[in-house]
Amino acid sequence: MAVSALLRVLRHRGVLYNGRRWLSGKDRGEINTLLEEAYTDQNEEEAESHRAGRRSSTETTVLLFPGQGSQAVGMAGGLLMYPSVREMFLTAHKVLGYDLLNLCLQGPAEVLNKTIHCQPAMFVTCMAATEKLTQENPAALENCVAVAGFSVGEFAALVCAGALEFTEALYAVKVRAEAMQKASEAVQSGMLSVIGNFKTKYSTACAEAHDHCLTLGIKDPVCEVANYLFPNGKVIAGHMEAIRFLQNNSHKYNFLRTKLLPVSGAFHTRLMEPAVEPLAEALKGLTFKAPIVSVYCNVDGRKYKQSQGIAHLLVNQLVSPVKWEQIMHNIYERKKGKDFPQTFELGPGQQMGTVLKSCNLKAWRSYTQVDVFEKDSEVD
Repeated sequence: MAVSALLRVLRHRGVLYNGRRWLSGKDRGEINTLLEEAYTDQNEEEAESHRAGRRSSTETTVLLFPGQGSQAVGMAGGLLMYPSVREMFLTAHKVLGYDLLNLCLQGPAEVLNKTIHCQPAMFVTCMAATEKLTQENPAALENCVAVAGFSVGEFAALVCAGALEFTEALYAVKVRAEAMQKASEAVQSGMLSVIGNFKTKYSTACAEAHDHCLTLGIKDPVCEVANYLFPNGKVIAGHMEAIRFLQNNSHKYNFLRTKLLPVSGAFHTRLMEPAVEPLAEALKGLTFKAPIVSVYCNVDGRKYKQSQGIAHLLVNQLVSPVKWEQIMHNIYERKKGKDFPQTFELGPGQQMGTVLKSCNLKAWRSYTQVDVFEKDSEVD
């Protein structure tokens, strides 16, 4: 059975949400058998050819999921009328032990912005946005050929691609958020968004900030690129003394603009090493499936090749820089004159769209943001 045909069957039977699996207990075994049969009959190249074949590039879609930093009070308010969204938040209440929906809708912002709350909030809101897209533009899910998520958004991408169940992913995100919050509180650290130019030497800047920390008596200081966003756009993370040094010497390093990010720690650096073991333990108990569509990995910018390596790379992601610029190049690279797919950003804000515009202006022209905020009516 072709993968796309399988999706249509599952949706008809009412066991899908977000164009992916929302399994009832009795159907789980049968559906997993069907999925395995689908991938026995079609290897990765054949499956991708089937998805893209008979359709122009403009008919295919790419789904992008933002990460921590895009959140805002009121998010998910515009999604509650769609099927399964309230069920997602009820599940989140049970898994997390607090009312995530109320936190998303009412805040306060200082509580929502905490890593321990923000990551689950982003994950569930991104999945709820996918339900909106499913209802308003089902072809966008049916014609999807690639997904990618920034940092915690990678969990949403994996669920959307059928590689991981929603509840299991939410549990992993909960453990991840708690462990990263704890690691952040252990060392005063932060992240600095930097826009440079062709003269900017990020490695020199980080090395001199590192040496500055040594003169202050900081043992084993950290200052390194944590996010590769777009050409001349990066995020540097590390000890707060290093971050302040870079801000104060931005002219010396040809930084055109710097901005301290509203996060509590140096994510995607070795300062997150205390979070590695808790997340690894949580992921051991989860079941990963072969993705139905291509999922691009933050650690190396390439597609996941098999389900067995997903957990390992999700753990490595904690202490490795996010290679988002490389992901954008890999997804949108094509021969001259070939059309670009439609791109949808699923979650609050338009940060992934902004980055896409800087990476590939032609691809950005086919970009749409799926709004998650309430517009005119009051929240029910």
